[in-house]
Amino acid sequence: MNTPLFIASRMGSSGFGKSFTGLIKKIAILSIALGLAVMIVSMAVVTGFQGEIRDKVIGFGGHIQISNYDYNISYEAQPISKNQDFLQEAINIEGLRHIQVFATKPGIIKTDEDIHGVILKGIGPDFDWSFFDDKIVKGSKIALNDSLRSDAVILSALVASRMQLDLNDDVFMYFIQDPPRIRRFSLAGIYETGLEELDKVFVIGDLRHIQRLNDWEADQVGGFEVLVSDFDAIFNVQEQIYDILPYHLDAKSIRNLYPQIFDWLNLLDMNVYVIIALMILVAGINMITTLLISVLDKTNAIGILKAMGGSNTLIRKIFLYHAGMLISRGLLWGNIAGILLCLMQAQFGFIKLSPESYYVSEVPINLSLSHILLLNAGTFLVSIAMLIIPSYIIARISPIKAMIFR
Repeated sequence: MNTPLFIASRMGSSGFGKSFTGLIKKIAILSIALGLAVMIVSMAVVTGFQGEIRDKVIGFGGHIQISNYDYNISYEAQPISKNQDFLQEAINIEGLRHIQVFATKPGIIKTDEDIHGVILKGIGPDFDWSFFDDKIVKGSKIALNDSLRSDAVILSALVASRMQLDLNDDVFMYFIQDPPRIRRFSLAGIYETGLEELDKVFVIGDLRHIQRLNDWEADQVGGFEVLVSDFDAIFNVQEQIYDILPYHLDAKSIRNLYPQIFDWLNLLDMNVYVIIALMILVAGINMITTLLISVLDKTNAIGILKAMGGSNTLIRKIFLYHAGMLISRGLLWGNIAGILLCLMQAQFGFIKLSPESYYVSEVPINLSLSHILLLNAGTFLVSIAMLIIPSYIIARISPIKAMIFR
């Protein structure tokens, strides 16, 4: 029989009465539960927010872009042929989900009252519309085929409102080149992602308009967008693509194309680390206080155990086992509270946000089992580790003085 564990379990079953020690233990359990719940919610909210913004950026540019090798990131890229030898080999790369052609060209939307600078993003029939399926709030996506050029475009609700445009209205776009050119498009759909930085810029249209504006051949495009099945696999897929590209082409990940956005998202990790550190520190200090009060409360029992031959190690184990039980109870209630709050928010979205400030309309949640397990394990181990040194106070207790202690 594990004697320290047995005695610790007896202490745990009888230590929650109306005494001062019982109150301290309840406070310790509550502090651990609240701390873990806050950590779970913080991790779920921050990773959910990062995922939402990341997916919106990827929806406009793919995970990886292949284009002409150029030190300058420009929306007026040099054309490349869409009939590339590496494509056949690229589709066999593990983790690569889809490859589609694209081209971009800066332009200006002009109405009688206002002008607005935009980027016309040209797409082909192979475009993956999955990102825009739930983002189009009015109208529909563009129907493209290999034979006829489409004059339809979709733009954001932000631009449509600013330019006072509605479905089926003519959209006149001016392109500054030599000579300047004008194109009239028809507004087929209006989308809204909430990411103002990109919503105010991109207009989606037929790639063949950009080919004509730039005097490209029918097989020339601005580049390729690569979609991967897992965001964490971007760098691995990028390296494999880079290895098979000809010397004049380059592969850039979405992190390279929008570094300011991803650097900002990475800064949010620091907030989570600070919250986790503070919550664990508070829980650890509460457990140290609880341990010391438990030692004080059980001083007579400690003296009896020492008089019967119990070693300091055995007694230390008793109190550490007892503390571990208290921590486990706190973790149990913390998991229940934290996970329940996250599930309620994910299901009902009762906490709303301003899309203009946060780019999302409600607090996003990403509840990950691995995050929950790591938070539980980390909280338990750090709390126990913080108790090891204070537990050595038991060695300083004299058996005779302990037994007559009142």
